[in-house]
Amino acid sequence: MSILKFENVSKDFGEGTARTHVLKDITLDVQEGEFLVLLGFSGSGKTTLINLMAGLEQPTKGSVTFKGAPITGPGPERGVIFQNYSLMPWLTVNGNVMLALDSVFPNMPRAEKAAKVAHYVDMVGLSHATTRRPAELSGGMRQRVNVARALAMNPEMLLLDEPLSALDALTRANLADEIEAIWDADKKTCVLITNDVDEAIILADRIIALNPDGTLGDAFTVTIPRPRDRMEMNHHDGFKKLRAEITTYLMDVGIKAKVDTARELPNVTAIHNLPKAQADVQATQSQRTDRYLEFSQLHKIYPTPKGPLTVVEDFDLKLDKGEFISLIGHSGCGKSTVLTMAAGLNDISKGVINLDGRGVVGADPERAVVFQSPNLFPWLSARENVAIGVDKVYPRASQAERQDVVEYYLERVGLGDAMDRPAHSMSNGMKQRVGIARAFALSPKLLLLDEPFGMLDSLTRWELQEVLMEVWDRTKVTAVCVTHDVDEAILLADRVVMMTNGPQATIGKIVDVDLPRPRTRKALLEHPDYYKFRQEVLDFLEEYEHGAKPTPKTPAPAPIAAE
Repeated sequence: MSILKFENVSKDFGEGTARTHVLKDITLDVQEGEFLVLLGFSGSGKTTLINLMAGLEQPTKGSVTFKGAPITGPGPERGVIFQNYSLMPWLTVNGNVMLALDSVFPNMPRAEKAAKVAHYVDMVGLSHATTRRPAELSGGMRQRVNVARALAMNPEMLLLDEPLSALDALTRANLADEIEAIWDADKKTCVLITNDVDEAIILADRIIALNPDGTLGDAFTVTIPRPRDRMEMNHHDGFKKLRAEITTYLMDVGIKAKVDTARELPNVTAIHNLPKAQADVQATQSQRTDRYLEFSQLHKIYPTPKGPLTVVEDFDLKLDKGEFISLIGHSGCGKSTVLTMAAGLNDISKGVINLDGRGVVGADPERAVVFQSPNLFPWLSARENVAIGVDKVYPRASQAERQDVVEYYLERVGLGDAMDRPAHSMSNGMKQRVGIARAFALSPKLLLLDEPFGMLDSLTRWELQEVLMEVWDRTKVTAVCVTHDVDEAILLADRVVMMTNGPQATIGKIVDVDLPRPRTRKALLEHPDYYKFRQEVLDFLEEYEHGAKPTPKTPAPAPIAAE
């Protein structure tokens, strides 16, 4: 039985030449008791769609009805959980939930309200924090208060607008499981907005894609039996098949080649790639290297009031020229510490890093870094932000050649039409494209990527991963990428290097990713070995999630003295 219905709904914002069409001709039936997931790219109108369901917006054309009656505004029968918590900062956990009950059930006896508050606060696992205020809660705990508040109003339908997107991966998975358990227990109708394909498949009865132009796309029915265990899904043929189908659809409708011209890269050489007249500068303790990039007995030790704290210990790794490595591990395992030491932004406490026969000492444009936040000058254009580095590293190139380098890489990352746009007016995804273009334009010997897509939604990540792979395939620059995303690590790398938990973090395991290049996400999902590599990484992370420690190194036996 249909509980909520859209009939030929369109939604526009603005007037005249400033009018923007967000949703177009949406026809949709949500069935009573269904868990429906709407999946789409940023800017495709997902939040506008859920605002129409909540009654926070009215359609420009068409009708939205709940149980046959037009939706004219918000109502307690439709509980909304937003991405942002919207809690009253001066109220406790119990006080925030009680506020919702007071507004919806003003005549309910106080004792009954208190019992309901206690019930729903307990349901979301916050009984130990009833007297805390929002400032004393983690992001995951605040979102749990939001869930309890919505449930306390006893809605017939739950509307969830990306409620998990601001949370870390582990908290996100745990809260998703709790939302599914609540849905299963009360059989409420749920509509979830997300951009995470795996999350959609784990939770949904039906998944509908929202196209970038604001129209509804294909629908996918999820027939995998419940409960759906995340680890078991990696072996489930139905999960793999559906994941590949949805991914292929989204890639086809949302990720298109954005290269504007076939501009040629000028034949110019960066200063760090010119023959050097002076002798090589060797770092203390450095030795002859067998590989292009070598981390040898690397340590990072910080002084603390309680004595020295070893964050990274005995990190040993050798890379060939042109190799791409992913570094993965739990938060606090020292991944970014290793990367910043390689960049020369963090002093090496013990050991050495050699690059192309020279010890790494201090920052240098031969080692380009792309951070999670691209750190652009907001008042400069994309072109000007990239040109700053280019002007420094090509001293023998003409101004026209330098400009060609800048424009070549901006076109390669899909910004051919936005070169003169100031950084402050760009989305996070566009800013990160500029950061990637800037790094490649330096012609570095080593490209260092520190969670470069960590601030972006899942589908924008896909798009920029494709951009990164396409440009890397042309340059074959030696690269190290820090990530917490298993699929990203496998997709990008020749080897996935897994780090143990900190402190005293070190390399726990290395997986050789023997998958063909050039790579695309669609091709990899269809490769018979892809899920084998994925399981190896997942098993390692699962083991260390529960506090596993590496096996201590066995000291070499002392040599026997000759008689």
